[in-house]
Amino acid sequence: MKVTGFTFIRNALKFDYPIVEAIGSILPLCDEFIVAVGNSDDGTRQLIEDIGSPKIRIIDTIWDDTLREGGQVLAVETNKAFDAVSDDTDWAFYIQGDEVVHERYLPEIRKSMELWKDNPEVEGLVFNYLHFYGSYDFIGDSRRWYRKEVRIIRNNKKIRSYRDAQGFRLDERKLKVKSVDACVYHYGWVKPPEKQQLKQQHFNRYWDNLEWEKEKVIFKEPFDYTQTDSVAWFKGTHPQVLQERIKRMNWEFDIDPTLKKFSLRYRFLHWVEEKTGWRIGEYRNYTII
Repeated sequence: MKVTGFTFIRNALKFDYPIVEAIGSILPLCDEFIVAVGNSDDGTRQLIEDIGSPKIRIIDTIWDDTLREGGQVLAVETNKAFDAVSDDTDWAFYIQGDEVVHERYLPEIRKSMELWKDNPEVEGLVFNYLHFYGSYDFIGDSRRWYRKEVRIIRNNKKIRSYRDAQGFRLDERKLKVKSVDACVYHYGWVKPPEKQQLKQQHFNRYWDNLEWEKEKVIFKEPFDYTQTDSVAWFKGTHPQVLQERIKRMNWEFDIDPTLKKFSLRYRFLHWVEEKTGWRIGEYRNYTII
């Protein structure tokens, strides 16, 4: 069984992406790893080179900054990386620049890939998600955070990244997948407030139109993490590859997890989910078989 990891990244240092940790977290499962490095101005390419793994193959890309609607450019860059995956690969393991997999899940992930490798009906594997917010001590636990997503796909180049690289499609339909008992830790909302604000200002334009910079005001204040609707304490452990980054955390974030900023409707839906595990009306970007 051959496994290839793939990802894309641009300006990782400027926007404080844990891309080195992301790659390192799944590298033990991979025989090769494709990194599409976009045109950066902060030394991102050198950062990837310095990982020093012979498994890593860098492809240099130029982002189309005119794609300013729905985050489409992120899917385009994902497809560039996927298209560079070697033809003899069985499974392609996708990870984004702010996602990390805990080492305790690696044996189960490998087991699942081996189990379904020769079953062509299984087009991918779907993972559980934890979304960290504000600091490494809190996770977002409201309906705004997706609970699952596909991160391992079969090496079929007809599969394409969907919308803003949210998931994947094959011939415009959802992938048929199996669940894997593993979790992806998403750290995209854990950055110094200044870096978070800079990232928000930059990436908002990829979900808007060409008039964004004329119509929107660029705020210079640090990002206000207290504006979230609901968080919960994180009671587990973080991946080993992330420990040094956690030690370098240099900002304070404190919030009362018992305070919920919900409308009456969302308060009811949150209560149902807490009691039953059922998320009413949940959107699923895949089909479990």
